[in-house]
Amino acid sequence: MNLLQRHIFASVLFTCAVAAGVFAFVLIVGNAFRDLLGYLLAGQLTIETFLKLSVLLIPYVGVHALPVGMLTGVLLVLGRMSAQHEVTAMRAAGLGLGYLSRPILLIASAGVVLSLGLNFYFMPQARTLYRNAVNDAVRQNPLRMIVEKTFIRDFPGFVIYAGGKQGGVLEDVWLWRLDKEKRVTEFLRAKTGRIDYDDESNTMKVVLVDTFSDRRNPKSPEVFANTDTQVSMGEASVDIPMENLFGQRVVSRKPSLMTLDQLLAMKKELAVAKAPLSERMRVDVALNEKAAGSLMIFAFTLLAIPLGIKVSRKETMANLGVALLLALGYYFLTFMVGWLDRSPALRPDLWVWLPPVLFISLGVWMFRRVERI
Repeated sequence: MNLLQRHIFASVLFTCAVAAGVFAFVLIVGNAFRDLLGYLLAGQLTIETFLKLSVLLIPYVGVHALPVGMLTGVLLVLGRMSAQHEVTAMRAAGLGLGYLSRPILLIASAGVVLSLGLNFYFMPQARTLYRNAVNDAVRQNPLRMIVEKTFIRDFPGFVIYAGGKQGGVLEDVWLWRLDKEKRVTEFLRAKTGRIDYDDESNTMKVVLVDTFSDRRNPKSPEVFANTDTQVSMGEASVDIPMENLFGQRVVSRKPSLMTLDQLLAMKKELAVAKAPLSERMRVDVALNEKAAGSLMIFAFTLLAIPLGIKVSRKETMANLGVALLLALGYYFLTFMVGWLDRSPALRPDLWVWLPPVLFISLGVWMFRRVERI
């Protein structure tokens, strides 16, 4: 690699790294605000736990930030070089588009390898650590999840309210048990209560003292005539499963959050058990989806090289707009292909390759057109 190619390599690498970093930061902030900020502001998570969880989001958002960052970086660098007539000077010196593209495609190939590592290993492991870190915070201090004088709706199937907290004791505790349609099937009100955590069953136990209960017929909870009212001076315990909130402290069985080794083992297990086609297809889709998503880095790069030269604009916003439109087009295609997940007979595991194959074909066609100009 000569001096000119090293210059192109360094410029593209730096710009792509900055662009991917910016996109990753935006995605991390968005996910942290959506999933964690409410818990932090309510005092349910400490700042240390919040920062730890935010760091664990990096592999997850990196999977999405790398392709868009590569696309944006190449468009910006080649757009600037084309606007300043550097590309014209190179062609006048007898250097073709292939010469210009060699260091860029080298970076893209390294990006594909990095993305494969993120998709098949680092991202699933980080997501497991993410769920377990929140679970650990709840296990160490389950009382933190209850904020006084606030209706807590974070637990699926339950609503909890506490009038106050004194040390480890809750005062004036209200608890509603809901059915799948979010109708109240039971109402409990207690003078005091406490919160315990059962690590073995991943369950938060709400122990109530001096309890008034109002139970309704589960078949028609909206009919108040069918109620069973009781008053207990002893203790009443309500178990709230935590897996629906943060996930169990086990390896995820969701294919998209499994490593390559786990996916291959699960595929073999389902084949031996002769599982239904829909279950086996979910694993095949996850394997192909992760690989196809990584290949999009190369597809975006191959498309961005001729497009960056052809756009020939120095304005950053114009190139960013082109990158945004291409990224939206890719994710729209991915979303459409995702509709086939419920139809295993249509082979959705093969259709996930449509976006990268389409973008690579378009990139090769544009590459040849620009080379002939």
